[in-house]
Amino acid sequence: MSVFSTATAIGDPDVQSPATQGPMPELLTDVNADLTRRVVIDTDGLPWESSPSGTVLRKPLFRQGGEFGPVTSLVRYAPGGAFAEHAHPEGEEILVLDGIFSDEHGDYPAGTFLMNPHMSRHSPRSEAGCTLFVRLRQYPGADRPRLVEDTRADAGWRPGLVEGLSVRPLYTQAGYPENVALVRWAPGTHFQGHTHWGGEEILVLEGEFADEHGRYPTGTWIRSPHLSRHIPFSDEGCLIYVRVGGL
Repeated sequence: MSVFSTATAIGDPDVQSPATQGPMPELLTDVNADLTRRVVIDTDGLPWESSPSGTVLRKPLFRQGGEFGPVTSLVRYAPGGAFAEHAHPEGEEILVLDGIFSDEHGDYPAGTFLMNPHMSRHSPRSEAGCTLFVRLRQYPGADRPRLVEDTRADAGWRPGLVEGLSVRPLYTQAGYPENVALVRWAPGTHFQGHTHWGGEEILVLEGEFADEHGRYPTGTWIRSPHLSRHIPFSDEGCLIYVRVGGL
């Protein structure tokens, strides 16, 4: 299952703050809110949940504070699905997994990475339907930029630290802890053991990723806490989304 043709997606589009939205939505429970715990989720096995838009579904992977706290999730827009215009307090990060995501600023096909900064606004929609990986309210800071990156292009990819690794940086900024990238592993690639300062999140987009703790097929989401350690490899090859730091 490819990042450009995956059957499930993570995320959920932003909603407005309680001060601007009107009636409060149904109280939502926390999901994997303890950041000191390692979490491994087969997202294909998770049920889709409704959202404040009847045309958008989501699979929450991490949530604190209900509808208005930080959230990491898969989001699926039905054909013609849309959300009303809303702001993004503490920013929004999106990776388009399939279909075409749109707003008044443009159209974003599968493989597009977007960063919408603190208090940016838009009216998201999808005419044909799409699936997204979304992180909400996890990028505070007024000086973060808006980013739109086409990860399908050859430009931007560079050799990794070991033979068989290719890295496509997506976001890093001086003064902030996060480092976000796509990493492609050729079959049979092994990496040295290392420690995650600030934690690590991985979404397996293609193939199978592995370490000494287990094997993780396409659609697996892994969150490892601050100072966790592993020795990763891939026998068959894989493409993963990786975010290090900020946990």
